[in-house]
Amino acid sequence: MSKLTHLDDQGRARMVDVSAKDVTLRQATARGRVTMRSETLAMIAEGRAKKGDVMAAARIAGIMAAKKTHELIPLCHPLAISGVTVDFTTDTGANAIEVSATVKVEGKTGVEMEALTAVAVACLTIYDMCKSADRAMRIGDIRLSEKSGGKSGHYSGD
Repeated sequence: MSKLTHLDDQGRARMVDVSAKDVTLRQATARGRVTMRSETLAMIAEGRAKKGDVMAAARIAGIMAAKKTHELIPLCHPLAISGVTVDFTTDTGANAIEVSATVKVEGKTGVEMEALTAVAVACLTIYDMCKSADRAMRIGDIRLSEKSGGKSGHYSGD
């Protein structure tokens, strides 16, 4: 069994010491999905949500969340993120919005948690802005899609 890096020899939580690691370009992409009624999806696409532009608000929320991940997830390192993109794909067949976030950094640790946090908060923002029209929306399938950089190299989950 591999050793958990966030525990010391006595089993106490600790922030991993990355000082000996090399600075490399690291990138991670995460994805998630918000499923809703067809009427809700049409309302979003047509810009009729009472709270305003759903996608614009969710994009900004996702970017902000990536930047604040270290404040939300214990033991995450604060990072000088060099780029965050949050994108949306409408799936009319499934009445869903697919959310994708890509985060980049030149650093000593990866940005998987930042990408996952960006997706989660963007999905939550879509829900918040549309809950008066559709409380049955579902958020799900949040996952790491791809990562590159660092000692562990490339990962592709999709």
